[in-house]
Formats: sequence, structure tokens, C-alpha cells
Amino acid sequence: MTRPGIGLQLYTLREETAQDFEGTLRKVAAMGYEGVEFAGYGDIPAEQMKALLDELGLVAIGSHVPLTNLETKIEEEIAYLTTIGAKYAICPWLPVEARDTEAWRKHLVNFAEFGKRFQEAGIVFCYHNHEFEFEVEIDGEIVFDKLYATIGADLLQVEMDLGWVQYAGRDTLEYISKYAGRLPLVHLKDFVKNNEKAEIDTVELGRGDLDLIPLIKQSEQADVKWLIVEQDRCANPPIQSVEESINWLKANYLNQ
Repeated sequence: MTRPGIGLQLYTLREETAQDFEGTLRKVAAMGYEGVEFAGYGDIPAEQMKALLDELGLVAIGSHVPLTNLETKIEEEIAYLTTIGAKYAICPWLPVEARDTEAWRKHLVNFAEFGKRFQEAGIVFCYHNHEFEFEVEIDGEIVFDKLYATIGADLLQVEMDLGWVQYAGRDTLEYISKYAGRLPLVHLKDFVKNNEKAEIDTVELGRGDLDLIPLIKQSEQADVKWLIVEQDRCANPPIQSVEESINWLKANYLNQ
């Protein structure tokens, strides 16, 4: 069994990359992250980004591609991903107006088309969940499961955000097992339940409610390729938060 790679979703460092994308990537590599998942490229040309990643020894895991870009700029996204050597394109989020039952019926058709185009380019298309995919049903089946039951694994794979699955009140271990073999990417997102906040309260790994080691071990059994750290909001400076998270992984997983 091959250990999953350890990656970082750069959305966590969106303020830092907006100021100094290259310098931020250098810090991420120095921390020991093995790969990065993009959420924008800071207007850096693909060839330049590829050279920087190669210099730093970072793998381009893939990129979160907004729905609007999937609909209107998919060829540009494919060209960039191909140049930097990324294997995955992920739909990361849906706007509120695109989450009702009728909108989801359209997504079931459109996502299959996106997946086909990415497949033709040698890229794997995935979907990243939040909690709302567990709150809407189509034909008596929650949307999260309906999505993958409708679209074949050759056209759509799973990027499972473990924090959001648990936040939605689901059995996270069970969901990892359910999608074993179709789950190349897992987001490690720890959080604390905070009834005073209407939104998820994300924290550094090991500081929250997730029982992380069993989840990581289950991910290994499910043949997950990448464990990707993501923290939506950080109480501490984000660069400090992502360093703390990888240090937790080193102490509790990587060096065991």
C-alpha cells in the first residue's frame, strides 16, 4: 500500500499568494508539503509556473476550477493544467442559486460533459463537496450520492472534504469506505463545533473535532492518492496555520 502524498490547497493562503505567489510557494515547499492544489494562478504563465514547481520539487496535484470557468473557459483551463503537469481538475463549489433540485438536474448532465472533455485531455475531473450536497435530494437520494450514481467513474471522481462530511452529520469513515477506488483526493479539514457561528469554524489539524488518524488510515485503505490540507479561515496567520498542520502530520502520521 502506497502512502498518499501530502498536499496543500492554496486557497488557505489566498491572501499570501495575492501578495507574493512565488515566495509563498517557496515557503510551502520548505515546510515539507509534497504537492499543491491551485485555486487560481496569480496571473503567472503556465510555463513559468511549471519551472517554479520543478525547481521547488512540488507536484501540481490539480486545480479548483470555478463553475463559470468550466462553462466558458474549459479549454484554457485544460491548457494550463496540461502545461504544469496537473492530473486533476476539480469543481470546488456552487453558488447558492445553483444548488436547488432543478439546478442539480442540470449539473448531472453538464458535469458528465465536463468530465468527457477532461478525459479526452488526460485529466481526471472531480467534485469537491461542502455540506449542501447532503441537504438536497433528487428522486429520494441525497445529491452527493446521486451525483456519483448518475455519472460514471470514468467521467467523475470524488474529492471528499472530510470536515464538511462530518459537519453535515454523516459518518465520515463510512463515506470514505463507500467511495473507495473512486476517491483519489481527500481534504483534511479540521473544525470545532461552534453553535455561536453559522458557518464552519476551521482550525489547524489536531485542534478540532475530527478523529484524524482513523480517517487517514481509512483513506489509505481506500487507495487515496493525496491528502490535502485545507483551512477555510484561520484565526492565526494562515502561513503559520498550514505549517502547524503539516507539523502535526509529521508528528502523528508521517514519522510514525
